[in-house]
Order: sequence, then C-alpha cells, then structure tokens
Amino acid sequence: MIPRIRSSALAWAIPLVLATLLIGGPLVQVRAQAAVSSSERTTLKAINAYFNAIRTMQGDFVQFGPDGTRTEGRFYIARPGKIRFRYAKPARLDIIADGKSVAVRDRRLATQDIWPLKRTPLRFLVAESLDLQKDAKIRNITVEPDLVTIVIDENTVFGDGRLTLMFDAKTHQLRQWTVKDAQGYDTSVAIYNVETGKPTNPKWFFIDYTIIR
Repeated sequence: MIPRIRSSALAWAIPLVLATLLIGGPLVQVRAQAAVSSSERTTLKAINAYFNAIRTMQGDFVQFGPDGTRTEGRFYIARPGKIRFRYAKPARLDIIADGKSVAVRDRRLATQDIWPLKRTPLRFLVAESLDLQKDAKIRNITVEPDLVTIVIDENTVFGDGRLTLMFDAKTHQLRQWTVKDAQGYDTSVAIYNVETGKPTNPKWFFIDYTIIR
C-alpha cells in the first residue's frame, strides 16, 4: 500500500513533473477528438513518435512559480516510469518517480511525501508509450512556424487544472510546460541542455518507503 502523506511543498513542486503531463479518474473533455484537424493529427503523431523513440533523457530546468520565484535544477528520465528532478540550492527538494509512486523529498529535513504516480502530472512523461490524441483531453492546438502549443484539461489528485505543453515545431522536442492549478495559479518549467540516450543510474530513482514525515 502506498502511503499518502501531506506536504506544504507538494502543491508547487509537483507541477515540475512536465510534462503534467494525469489520472485515474475521468477528465473533462472540452474539445472533442473529432475537432482535431488532419494537419493537427499529423503534428500529434510526430510528437508521439519523437517521445516514444526516447528511453532516457536528462538536462537542466528552470521553474517559475506563480509568485515569480525562479528555481533551477537538473532532471533525469528513464522510461517507463522513472524520473528525478533535483532542485539546486538554496532549494532542497528532490522529486522522484520509481515506476509506481512519486516522492517529494526534503533533503534537509529528510522527510518526504508520496503519491501514486498514475494520479500525478508525471504520467505522460514517463509512460511506456505516449499517445497525446488518445490519452489526453485536448482543449486546443496551435501550430506555428517555430512552436507547437497543446492545451490539455486534466483532473489529478491535486484537483482540476490545465496543462500547456510547448514543443519545437521542427524537432518536436519538448521545450516548456505550464500548469494552471485549481486555484488558477500558473507554474512554468522550461528545459534546456537536453540529452537523450545517455545511461542512467538506478539509484537516482530509488524511493525509501521507510521515510515518513
């Protein structure tokens, strides 16, 4: 059984985990799938294909909180199921997914909060296979010469919200995402210096379930 522990840090920290990318419960489908045009479907398929060809990814991130706070760090992804966001000092958080759970760990206090992975925004990023058109409830798609923006309505353990994903129009790489929470606050994360295909260390994704708050 996965413990569920409350955390004051969890509400703003978990949106990091991008790509928000949802859910054991039903989502509100604002835009029917039939409304997606042929050219938009082609774009979605290209993004799906890019993501599904990647098994490991790592790079740097910068997060902007709803109050304008800027936080930086490094992230590591090993699909399926594993991810780690390590915030640089003075922040002291790690966000870790081990395939079944997501832990938000306070490095200084040696405490953590744990939630089921499938009920957090991380599901898209670490899924075995990504299909945005099938798995997500798309509200809007905007295709520009340099950027593809996909807006998704979602319902997670943290309540109803909206996820905006931004991809490079030519390479289909994920560049940035913004999470609007149930209270209407936005948290944005941009990733850069991204490398794919590099080996990862299983220790990076280890959650010690004996740690409790």
